[in-house]
Amino acid sequence: MLLLLALLLVLIVAGFGFAVHLLWILALVLLAIWLIGFALGRGESAGRHRFYRW
Repeated sequence: MLLLLALLLVLIVAGFGFAVHLLWILALVLLAIWLIGFALGRGESAGRHRFYRW
């Protein structure tokens, strides 16, 4: 029984680490998309067109 609990704990920790890794990759991809959009928004008429509305 103790061995099964230890195995379950290892699986939970490994799954959490994998999820955090995927979130980091997703964050980097979104950052790259935001930077590209920001650069494209500056290239066109900066006063009228914006990629985002902040």
